[in-house]
Amino acid sequence: MLWSATARLSANPSPLHLPVFNQSITVFGKSKPSSVRCSHSRAMETNDDTSKAKGLSFDDFLSKKPYSPPTWASHLKPIPSHVFSLAHLPTPIHKWNLPNLPQDTEVWLKRDDLSGMQLSGNKVRKLEFLLAEAVAQGADCIITIGGIQSNHCRATAVAAKYLNLDSYLILRTSKLLVDKDPGLTGNLLVERFVGAHIQLISKEEYAKIGSVALTNVLKEQLHKEGRRPYVIPVGGSNSLGTWGYIEAMREIEEQLQIRSNRVKFDDIVVACGSGGTIAGLSLGSWLGALKAKVHAFCVCDDPDYFYDFVQDLIDGLQAGVNARDIVSIINAKGLGYAINTSEELKFVKEVAAATGVVLDPVYSGKAVYGMMKGMAENPKKWEGRKVLFVHTGGLLGLFDKVDQMAPLVGNWQRMDVNESIPRKEGIGKMF
Repeated sequence: MLWSATARLSANPSPLHLPVFNQSITVFGKSKPSSVRCSHSRAMETNDDTSKAKGLSFDDFLSKKPYSPPTWASHLKPIPSHVFSLAHLPTPIHKWNLPNLPQDTEVWLKRDDLSGMQLSGNKVRKLEFLLAEAVAQGADCIITIGGIQSNHCRATAVAAKYLNLDSYLILRTSKLLVDKDPGLTGNLLVERFVGAHIQLISKEEYAKIGSVALTNVLKEQLHKEGRRPYVIPVGGSNSLGTWGYIEAMREIEEQLQIRSNRVKFDDIVVACGSGGTIAGLSLGSWLGALKAKVHAFCVCDDPDYFYDFVQDLIDGLQAGVNARDIVSIINAKGLGYAINTSEELKFVKEVAAATGVVLDPVYSGKAVYGMMKGMAENPKKWEGRKVLFVHTGGLLGLFDKVDQMAPLVGNWQRMDVNESIPRKEGIGKMF
């Protein structure tokens, strides 16, 4: 359900009636028909540290190019040498008309769920750097690992195939299902369509062995078969992958610079599942011109784990900053990773009905749920602030929740056509 920010929540808040929005939506930073792109070395920097967007020609997509970082990140080490053009960038930013916000609070939406069809979501930004390194090392296949409905694994399988690389996905599932065909629901359909090799592991074995050891086992097996595998960690979250969201911050800066009535974001809110996205956003906001406070809602593990993990990532870039100084991490795990309450799913449905924006249930859905809850409980903290929420995609994850969602969407009926309406066989052409 959507919370009202006008009063503190009771233990069991009642559902709210959502208003119909008729005002126009402000959009900026949207790609022009020429497919404008503002990030990476595709846009050369000027002396005033402003990158000029250039239209992509038809052969720029899937191309590998030398990489030049933002000047404010040029002291980080190591700097990637190359980057692939995989995503459709820049993704648009628009005002998001969420109901029941605190007084004078504005929420804007960064649409990284629109970064590309099969690749849609935040993972493609990381893959642009990771796959450039894989190709440079002469890899002929990619190994990665995640949950049974991993958005990262799906994006990796698609991106790898674009680059003529095979993919091997280690997917975590229930011990009751580990010996059964995983089916074709959601991300699995795309992965299996593009020819990914699926390896199932039970959650219990995963917990005892760990992702690093599991990917190393598969790596050794493929080496023995004469393959040249490149391993990408969970979520693409390592120091190299972090550059994807350092670049995203440059993109956001550029989008704000070209807007006539400049918007200044006070806060950036995003879901956190593996840590790389929040590491890049937080470091980029801290080092760059934006200086917005980053709030990350973690959907697995706990805040202390992610503070330590983000610290390792930014230490790997020799950033010299403390993770706790640049990001606030809030627990939004709820019942557990990829497990939803009926209240959370109802909230996702209500947001879609009120605003047209479909959130995934695993990441952004829980993050917006947590953000709105926080605004309702402490509206004074958010009054008058401009908030940018980064939608990290994951729409395919909804297909794994259809049984839970079905009772929430009953708006259908058979059309009643009066007998007085003329009828003639064959008059209605069916295409």
